[in-house]
Amino acid sequence: MSQAGREGLRTIPGQVWMTGMEDATPSRTAFRVARLRAMHQFSPQAALFRDPYAAAILGEAAPDAQELEQEDEHGRRMRLFVAARARLAEDWLAAAVRRGVRQVVVLGAGLDTFSLRNPYPDLAVFEVDHPATQAWKRQRIAEAGLAEPAGTAFVPVNFERQLLSEELPSAGLKPTEASFFIWLGVVPYLTREAIFGTLSYIAGIPGSEVVFDYSEPAENRDVARRATLAFRAARVASVGEPWISFFDPRALAKSLNDLGFDDIEDLESGDIAARFAGAPNAGRGNSGGHLLRARRSV
Repeated sequence: MSQAGREGLRTIPGQVWMTGMEDATPSRTAFRVARLRAMHQFSPQAALFRDPYAAAILGEAAPDAQELEQEDEHGRRMRLFVAARARLAEDWLAAAVRRGVRQVVVLGAGLDTFSLRNPYPDLAVFEVDHPATQAWKRQRIAEAGLAEPAGTAFVPVNFERQLLSEELPSAGLKPTEASFFIWLGVVPYLTREAIFGTLSYIAGIPGSEVVFDYSEPAENRDVARRATLAFRAARVASVGEPWISFFDPRALAKSLNDLGFDDIEDLESGDIAARFAGAPNAGRGNSGGHLLRARRSV
């Protein structure tokens, strides 16, 4: 998750604020997720999510095929989830484009490469991230010998002083037209106030849609899955980016309805695996992770 994700959002009535980063270093979890996407390209399941720029944008830090051979079970499951959530988000984006959506906003973009792979000539892309993480990404693009993608606006945000609802229109977003928001690897790191402030902002634009992932609380899990949660939570906490928000699916669905979202699709991890042919352990069950798509259709 990028700094835009872990540093959070602060809300006041009718507005969404990006807040509070004290250091000037890019996110460690953003780097780790980028390496998982790159490693996935060597895997037997590479067709699940093809990303020809995943390794290039990492430069010398890119993994090689030998690292895949050393992958443990926790790492394999996380890699597959990262690949599947990106694939599903882009599949849902494709459906939105067919409906006429012409704006996509990537919140907490990190080293995501959709802007480099964008297959839609008339789709405007807006990447929102903390200035340090965004500068790091643009440097990685340049050092890889790639051109910054046409049709993409990089929106660096000073989280203590700038409004997301002002910065996006200033960068060219048409605020009265529907947008598709990709918000992956971010929600677990934010407060509930920040999360629902952002969702309320998105729901305020008819036709807009958001895709995000979240995790169920420990009390919703059996003993084995509680252990998995503890392992993963400890790992991100060790780099200073702890998970702080968890959601019960039914309560979350009601909250989304209350905000005005009337088209909601919530996939458990087992459902995600089962959706793709050849995914290992397809249909094995829910690990507690979810990927959710919500749209305000009118």
